[in-house]
Amino acid sequence: MSNLIPPHGGKGLTVCLLEGAEKEAELKKAAGLKQVEISPRVKGDLIMIGIGGFSPLTGFMTKADWKGVCDNFLTADGTFWPVPVCLDVTKDDADAIAVGDEVALYDPEGKEIMATMKVAEKYELTDADKKWECEKVFMGEGTPTTEEFWKIAKEDHPGVQMVMDQKAFNLAGPVKVLSEGEYPTRYKGVYHRPAESRKLFDDRGWSDVAALQLRNPMHRSHEYLCKIAVEVCDGVYIHSLVGNLKPGDIPAKVRVECIDALVKGYFVEKNVIQGGYPLDMRYAGPREGLLHAAFRQNYGCSKMIIGRDHAGVGDFYGMFEAQTIFDKIPTPAGGKGLLCQPLKIDWTFYCYKCDGMASLRTCPHAKEDRVLLSGTMLRKMLSEGGDLPDHFGRDEVVAILRKYYEGLTEKVEIKTHKAATGN
Repeated sequence: MSNLIPPHGGKGLTVCLLEGAEKEAELKKAAGLKQVEISPRVKGDLIMIGIGGFSPLTGFMTKADWKGVCDNFLTADGTFWPVPVCLDVTKDDADAIAVGDEVALYDPEGKEIMATMKVAEKYELTDADKKWECEKVFMGEGTPTTEEFWKIAKEDHPGVQMVMDQKAFNLAGPVKVLSEGEYPTRYKGVYHRPAESRKLFDDRGWSDVAALQLRNPMHRSHEYLCKIAVEVCDGVYIHSLVGNLKPGDIPAKVRVECIDALVKGYFVEKNVIQGGYPLDMRYAGPREGLLHAAFRQNYGCSKMIIGRDHAGVGDFYGMFEAQTIFDKIPTPAGGKGLLCQPLKIDWTFYCYKCDGMASLRTCPHAKEDRVLLSGTMLRKMLSEGGDLPDHFGRDEVVAILRKYYEGLTEKVEIKTHKAATGN
């Protein structure tokens, strides 16, 4: 019997991925259905629904779900959920589809049918609806008024751009997932289904597991966060995003190589597991921190490491807004509330006077005594060919990253959060 935290939602892992004869039969049926093209973001959401990563979701959200999630973090049935999970389609597609129809969800990049879906509802999201969603989901303490938010959001916030660029209608309904795309082969041994990560934890006798979210290369601060968690939990799941990022972010393959180098050189390997998941980043800051905790609960993690500017972009969020939001969310009973708890850790850095890694809670010294660590700053320095300060990253990791940047033919401007520079 497992001692791990139960999956989110109180229904166990809700797995919508078909396999074997059932999958083959559904693929044959799908060939005769109307095809609806899906975006990369929808593809990632679909895979997570398929493998149980988004338990208890079994499909895409209704308008009531969408409104409830945006407004008060609750789906229509009262289950905690922090960000909308919706399937957008063109007006032409919506007009050609009736409620009750089955459709095939087609990935134009991978050129395959990813799933079938029984349409339970179709609804329009106007530009005003999309703006309201953006204000609810993406607006943080960095832009305290809607006027300030919209002055910069359309140009500088990739999550806002994604929502505003969505097609005019949404389809809702349950799905039968037929593919996990390229992830099982491209990231073999790293990409895990929740049932697989839970087995890995059970096999090691873990019950209290902390997850580290990664979209940047792992630097000394990430390493320190993991080591804090290892000291207070049974183990740490270094769980990096292998879906799509924004321009200028470092590809998953390179980040996985960096993590491997760190784990082998600087950790007791039996206390750490590396994994990957297929989502696109939304850059929703505090809300995305909650999403990370919700699906990490499905992967078997009881704690979510939340540090400075978690899942942030630019200056849209307060430095620790992703920590404080956990204290403000609804707590429905019956397994419908979020059980995975935040491991709140202050801003960490290397301090020359402390002669080691420290945080604002432990280090009394001045800014000039500290090497301020940020994944964004790391990417910016490397992309510009500059020297890194001592103790910014492990030599093995920096060597991997320099090799990657030397091979780039196009450079992307990297914008920094003002807090990342200590300002």
